[in-house]
Amino acid sequence: MTKILVIEDNRLLLEEMQTAFQKWNYQMGRIQHWDQVDDEVRRQQPDLVIMDITLPSYDGFYWTQKIREFSDVPLIFVSAAEMDPNAVRAIASGADDYIVKPFASEVLISKIQALLRRTQPQLTTQLRFENYQLNVLTNVVTQGAHQVKLTPTEGLILKVFFMHPQQIITKKQLLQQIWQSGEFLDAAVLNVNMSRLRSKVATVGTLKEQLVTVRKRGYQLVSHANNY
Repeated sequence: MTKILVIEDNRLLLEEMQTAFQKWNYQMGRIQHWDQVDDEVRRQQPDLVIMDITLPSYDGFYWTQKIREFSDVPLIFVSAAEMDPNAVRAIASGADDYIVKPFASEVLISKIQALLRRTQPQLTTQLRFENYQLNVLTNVVTQGAHQVKLTPTEGLILKVFFMHPQQIITKKQLLQQIWQSGEFLDAAVLNVNMSRLRSKVATVGTLKEQLVTVRKRGYQLVSHANNY
């Protein structure tokens, strides 16, 4: 599970982030000791840091510089201030991206996903779910001696399910993932791609039946046992 350390003291914003992260299966860490932020980063070992500018002890620029002395962890600045000149100062101090309050949670998630893709390119080419494998480079699904080749868009859709098994994925979340990867689709085209995906994977075990529609909520990749 991807761990995101949020260095922010606004309780309402923290709760909103927590809700958004849970939908994408991200684990959220918080700061307990504001005078030891750098030590907290060392201890928690996050995959990504979200840094506010105004903090109880020193500011985000100071702590970013301290973190950069020992870590290259991806870091996004969050601030109520206008982009200039804080954006320039944030990047100069070691931030990778910048977002201005107020912002939609979807925008923050998009920035997180884009930054993780840039900084953690293809940690593995194989994703696994039960006895299925998805090669994210070739878009080939394999189960034992059986395999099927998917289109890039179908591969992206199945990748989301493999990364979030058992979790209900809304159409909006699927479109968000595909859009971030450069594919511009609407809900109607997504429905067509889902139908084609199911037809193709019908030759690979019971994967077609395991990609279920959850009425008025979205889709879900369920375990084999749940089908019986």
